[in-house]
This record gives sequence, C-alpha cells and structure tokens, in this order.
Amino acid sequence: MTTYYYAVASEKFLLEEEPFEEVLKERRRYYQEQEQDLDFWLVKAPAFLDAPELASVKASCPQPAVAVVSTNKTFITWLKLRLEYIATGDFEAPSATIPDPLASATAISA
Repeated sequence: MTTYYYAVASEKFLLEEEPFEEVLKERRRYYQEQEQDLDFWLVKAPAFLDAPELASVKASCPQPAVAVVSTNKTFITWLKLRLEYIATGDFEAPSATIPDPLASATAISA
C-alpha cells in the first residue's frame, strides 16, 4: 500500500474563490525546474471521502468537494500553509475502503 496525502476543500472555494490555477502552475514549473515527476493530482468529488474512516472529514467539508492528492507530504503541507481554509490528512490505498485513491465519486454520463 501507498500513503497518500490530501488537501480537500469545497470546489467553489478552491476552484473559484482562490487563485488555485496559479498555485498549480507555480508548482508544475517548480517540478520541471527540479526535473521531478509530478506526484499530485486534482480530484473532483473525491471518492476516498466516502470511506468510513474519513466520514468526519467529508461531513466538515462543504460539498461538492475537490481534493489535491499527493504522495508528497511536504507538498500538501505547503498547500495548507498557502491556502488556509482546507483540510489535510492522509490515507493508505489501495485498501478495502479506498480501492482507487484518485477515483471520483461523480459518475460521468455519455
């Protein structure tokens, strides 16, 4: 199993009220300069919040939620310092309750 770290907030806050696109661009540029592979993903309606062990996180976050998931704890700590109103934590996956750490709980219809 892999430990994943997350920063989660309401979609409206993170994608509309904060200059989050600039934050991601800045971070991508930093990774390119360091010749480092990206180790973070943006997940709308993150399915991992449906896991019983994360029920309190989901209950405290306005829905719909969006999360940044990473294998890099330092990056998530950096996000928390940069964006005050987000919840952070970690989980291990794949597991019985979180089979896919990057899955979205929103079904996409054709």
